[in-house]
Amino acid sequence: MTRPPTAAQRRVIEAADPVTGRLRGTQSQLAALVRQGLAFRHPRPPHDHFLTPAGHRIREAVPEVPAERVADTGVFAARVGGEEEPPASGPARLREVHSAWQGLLELRRMTSADGAVDRPCGWERAHLVRAAALALEAAGHRPAGGDGDGYRVRATPQPEAVAVYAPDPPALTACAATLERAGWQAGEYSEPRTGVRYLLASPRRV
Repeated sequence: MTRPPTAAQRRVIEAADPVTGRLRGTQSQLAALVRQGLAFRHPRPPHDHFLTPAGHRIREAVPEVPAERVADTGVFAARVGGEEEPPASGPARLREVHSAWQGLLELRRMTSADGAVDRPCGWERAHLVRAAALALEAAGHRPAGGDGDGYRVRATPQPEAVAVYAPDPPALTACAATLERAGWQAGEYSEPRTGVRYLLASPRRV
C-alpha cells in the first residue's frame, strides 16, 4: 500500500494548479511524489511536474475554497453566472480566463491516449459546472451578474450533465454551439412547470 503523503508533500499537492495540475516544489518533493505515483514529469521541456489521477484524487479530498472567497485567495474560478460578488472584469480577467482554457486544453492533451484536445478530460467530468462555465467564458459569452443578464450554469440531478440558462433563444443557441465545439453534447429542453428553455449539456466521450 502506498504511504500517504507527508504534510509538506500535501501542501505541494494542494497548491497545484486547479486546472492543469501543474506542481511547484523542491526537486526532492517532486521526485518523492513521482515515486509514490502522485505526480509525473512531463517528457518535454521545461519538464514540469503534474498531478496524476491519484494525485488529483488526494487534492480533491481537500475542502475547496468557498466561491465567495475565491477573489480573496487568488484561486481562479470560471464564472458560472449569478455570483453575488463576481470577480472584476477587464483585461486581467480575460488573461486569466485565456490562460485557464489553454491549461485545460493541455490537460486534455496530456491525459488523452491519442493526445486529442477535442474531448473533455477527467477533471472536467469531475467538475462539470466549472468546466462548462470555463468553456463559455473563454469563448466570450457573458455570465449573468449585477451588471446585466447572461448565461448561468447549474448542476443537475442527472449524472454527467449540467443545465445552462441564457437570457434569450439566440443566446441559448450560441451557448449550445460553443459547448459542442468544446467537446460537449448539448440539447435544448423546457422546464415542465415554467416553460423556461435551457440546455442540458454533457461532456462527450468519443
